[in-house]
Parts: sequence; C-alpha cells; structure tokens
Amino acid sequence: MLETARASETAPALETESAGVEAGRTWVTRQGVFVDRIASAWLIRRAIDPKARFKFVPARGYKPRAEELRFDMVGAEYTHAGEDCTFQTLIRRFGLDDRALSAIGEVVHDIDCKDEKFGRPETAGVLGLLHGITDGTDDDDARLERGFRVFEDLYAFYSSRRGGRGT
Repeated sequence: MLETARASETAPALETESAGVEAGRTWVTRQGVFVDRIASAWLIRRAIDPKARFKFVPARGYKPRAEELRFDMVGAEYTHAGEDCTFQTLIRRFGLDDRALSAIGEVVHDIDCKDEKFGRPETAGVLGLLHGITDGTDDDDARLERGFRVFEDLYAFYSSRRGGRGT
C-alpha cells in the first residue's frame, strides 16, 4: 500500500526514459564526489551513456548549459526522488531491471541516506572502501576511476549466486 501511494505521488519522476540519452553527453554533478555520485557516474557510464563525460562544479550557483545533464545536485534532472537516492532514481527512470543493480542501489541508499533501510551486510565494507578512495585523493576524476572498479566488482558479486539474496 505504501509503495502504491508513493508511486502515485512520484509517478512523473519514475517514468522510464524510453529513448535513453544521446551518447557522449556531459553529466554534471557537485565537486567532492562520494557514494551516490560515484555509483551514479558508474551506472551512467555502464548502462546509460557509455561515452559519458563528467564535469564537477560547486554545489551552488552553477548554471547548466543546454547540452548538459545534471545528477545528484539541487535542480538536477536526476537526483533523489521520494525515498530513493540518485542511483535508484536512475535505475527506475531508465528501466534498468537488473537484480545486481538493485542490490547495489540498496547499499548506496543505506550509505547515502543513512537510514539502514535495506541492511545489507556488505554496506559497511563498501563504505570503508569509498572512504579509502576519498581519503586517498581530492581529484574527482581519480575518485571516479577508483570507484568504478569497486562498483564493477560489486556488480560481479551481486550477479553471481553468492551475491544474490535468496534468488
């Protein structure tokens, strides 16, 4: 019942992007990327726009260009919607029906939203790895490069029978 009510309240934000996006777009997000922005950039590059370019801007005062798409920032085309973090919003909006991506979304959600809604045991370990990345560099491109490897490995884990949750 709650899911039905929430879906009807946020229906426009959850419609599937049937046509996708033109390859090679510039995707803009806030500087100092961490969990949701790293994971979302990985998802964009992996499943939505394999030629995506990323641009990092201050959290406030940025005026986007017409050809840019923003994510995980105020006023973005793709950001938190209802109870979903940006990663989960992207999964829904682009109709990415993949249990491994959904599992990653649960981990990202619990770290980003700090609500332990899904309680996956791997969450604390992923958080530790991401802190290691951000402690190791202030460069957002380097953070993405390193984070992409973490999320690619996590995807492999959740795609295997070992990573599934009773499925």
